[in-house]
Amino acid sequence: MVENRPFLNVLAHLVLIVGVAIVALPVWVALVASTHASNDFLGGVVPMWFGDQAWENYSRMLNSGISTSGMPPVGWMMLNSLIMALGIAVGKIAISVLSAFAIVYFRFPFRMVAFWIIFSTLMLPVEVRIVPTFQVVADLGMLNTYPGLIVPLIASATATFLFRQVFLTMPDELTEAARIDGAGPLKFFWDILLPLSRTNIAALFVIMFIYGWNQYLWPLLITTGSDMYTIVAGIKRMSTVADTDPQWNYIMATAVLAMLPPLLVVIFMQRLFVKGLVETEK
Repeated sequence: MVENRPFLNVLAHLVLIVGVAIVALPVWVALVASTHASNDFLGGVVPMWFGDQAWENYSRMLNSGISTSGMPPVGWMMLNSLIMALGIAVGKIAISVLSAFAIVYFRFPFRMVAFWIIFSTLMLPVEVRIVPTFQVVADLGMLNTYPGLIVPLIASATATFLFRQVFLTMPDELTEAARIDGAGPLKFFWDILLPLSRTNIAALFVIMFIYGWNQYLWPLLITTGSDMYTIVAGIKRMSTVADTDPQWNYIMATAVLAMLPPLLVVIFMQRLFVKGLVETEK
């Protein structure tokens, strides 16, 4: 039984409005700051309403960037981040779905031991093993390259565990029917298992794309050439300049542009994302 009290409804809406305001305030400040000139920040006060320099700030960052500080155009950094995010998302999904398929549908010695070894890598994120990982990438000559940005981050125990749980919900009758129809393992995997897992794949793609797009430490460590800067690492480099004040209007314009691709991915894949997270029965 749910009580219908007007006071509780008003209180709930007030709490929601306050929560939205707190979450949206940094985005509002970044959006407003990106429309002002550099001189507007010399007083140490951030303007709270829009200025008249939006077109100049965004066009400069997209076309030329802050060339005086050695930064490439934002469009180039966003392309690097897009390639990295797509590579990590697709790589994680491909490796995880294949490893989960092998663990669930093949009976080989030490199958569960292999699974728990994969699962135990959750205790070793890239931040923990960053020095030996950097050494391996450097020895392989992958510094300042896209494989160097992507390959060390594409193994995922979380995704393997997710797909294992999804495959375990598939009825055994489905496997038997495919075997009776003459479908081999690859045909069963490609024609039956993957289509039934598309919502889970879509949900995982959204999570992993945002994970790859927001990577900061690893790109900052292995990229030294400006042509390989990613957008998140680029914002950090723009905010730590020597002998002068940061140009916050350009930095905020870059931050607003950096939010757009993950936002578009979430908007266009929202239905599949929600369905993939809540779907448990096949």
